[in-house]
Amino acid sequence: MSVFSPGTPGEGKGHRLPKRRARLLRLALACIPALFAGQPAPAFAIGTMTVPTELSLDDCTIVSTNDFETLRACPGYKGIPVMLRGEKQQVAVSYGLASTTEKAAGQFLPEGYLPVGEIDWRISNRDGGWKAFAAILRFTAQGTNKPDILVVTRIAPGNTCILASVDAKANPDAMALAEAAADKHGFDFDCSHDQPEKPGKFAAF
Repeated sequence: MSVFSPGTPGEGKGHRLPKRRARLLRLALACIPALFAGQPAPAFAIGTMTVPTELSLDDCTIVSTNDFETLRACPGYKGIPVMLRGEKQQVAVSYGLASTTEKAAGQFLPEGYLPVGEIDWRISNRDGGWKAFAAILRFTAQGTNKPDILVVTRIAPGNTCILASVDAKANPDAMALAEAAADKHGFDFDCSHDQPEKPGKFAAF
């Protein structure tokens, strides 16, 4: 015979627990809050990670051009514009639509070095949602034996600039060095006076 009697729930005797079991159940439920009393709330896990996006001139839009330079806007992580400023055989890269007036927009690598491949964005959730605080971009001097350079740029409104450069040929762990530099300086690097570092070995220029 079914434990529950037919009819409207809550009516009749068939649905009721025996008195002893009901008391035990009430006692158990009453003890649950006590089990967690004084326990700290689960900590918010702060972390960082790398998210890559493609960098292709085919996806970029020419913002302005003249006899001296060309400015392009390319898509980046979560809509952050990647600003490429080309001047003769040099390119400077900044991040954010307003970053064309910031220090990164004037930090050119030696002549012949051009950005290639992916942008590796370092993102963190320390301020809540995941946001980019630095970007790692490979530069190569095509047609030469010069080593590739991983350029690490801090991304912050009003404070966007290169914080580190890594020689990709001299350091087998170049990406790890670049990520470590981004994580170490990406939140407190002051573009007005801090000098970019060159972690590991550096023989590029």
